[in-house]
Amino acid sequence: MDSEEADVRLEADGREWGQVVGWGEVPEQQLGDLTELFDDASAEEQDWQERALCAQTDPEAFFPEKGGSTREAKRICLGCEVKDECLEYALAHDERFGIWGGLSERERRKLKKRAV
Repeated sequence: MDSEEADVRLEADGREWGQVVGWGEVPEQQLGDLTELFDDASAEEQDWQERALCAQTDPEAFFPEKGGSTREAKRICLGCEVKDECLEYALAHDERFGIWGGLSERERRKLKKRAV
């Protein structure tokens, strides 16, 4: 082996250091890891969302007009088995509108401030 071959550095995906991947191409190993990650997250999100009581209710109750009542939505949330997952999702995704996990946007903001 000559000295030039010994100095070849490789990227984590096996390409030579600095080798350009074509536009829109992602090395297969990385693509597989990413799709697994997103598929798992999507499946978890869909699971709790499908079990949520609000999925069987008029969505307008959860997104009232400014000054409109949130009482009906909060009442539904009280009996929902996935209320905690819903609230966690809203906090993690910075949902700014609607009732999530039984809390309004203002109530979620206050909750975040207390947690910090």
